[in-house]
Amino acid sequence: MMARPVKHSLTLQGHRTSVSLEEEFWQAFRQIAKAQNLPLNALAAKIDAGRDPDTGLASAIRLYVLDYYQAQIPGT
Repeated sequence: MMARPVKHSLTLQGHRTSVSLEEEFWQAFRQIAKAQNLPLNALAAKIDAGRDPDTGLASAIRLYVLDYYQAQIPGT
């Protein structure tokens, strides 16, 4: 069972912003950034730049994490 969202600060394009994600998503997000040799802020900026304007950053990060791990499942 997931815990409540945890708020962390990120810097995007020189501006600080807060993002609330469940700890499991923070852990997965950090793992992905490490696997891609990117700082967490750089990965967040990449996601931010590619997201739909109607999608919040936290939701975009969750979807990115989900897509990343689903892409590793054969046949999907």
